[in-house]
Amino acid sequence: MNLDFEAWKQFAVDHWVVIVIAVVALFVILNVVKTVLKWVLVAAIVIGVFVYGGVTVNDLKEVGTQAIDKAKGAIEDEAAKAMAKEAEEATYTLNADHTFTVKSPNLELHGVPNSGEVEVKFRGASLGTWKMEGAVRKLVEAARQSSQ
Repeated sequence: MNLDFEAWKQFAVDHWVVIVIAVVALFVILNVVKTVLKWVLVAAIVIGVFVYGGVTVNDLKEVGTQAIDKAKGAIEDEAAKAMAKEAEEATYTLNADHTFTVKSPNLELHGVPNSGEVEVKFRGASLGTWKMEGAVRKLVEAARQSSQ
């Protein structure tokens, strides 16, 4: 179980009804039940809320991570398709600092010749460093040939 404050805060916002019901049940049990059973019920309710919250918080984090990974994968796929489509429109520029820049309508690649990697931006958003292979290599080669 994770004790991340922000995650618990989000749990409290999303499941406030469960928390209110648990608190009311605790007050009723503490005021009505007068035996050892009272403390067993109190402990069960508190543990139940913590376990329910812990599972929910972890599930929320996992779902969020999966959604981000899927979105990133979709954007990378779209960028790779754009590389194939925009190869003939791409321009190759050799910069003064011995790096190169390839620009097309939706893509911008920056790299060092023979480094094997380029930094990729798709529609202005950075997609990180990609290996110089497949569609990336074809785009750079097509841009270099068209600029000569």
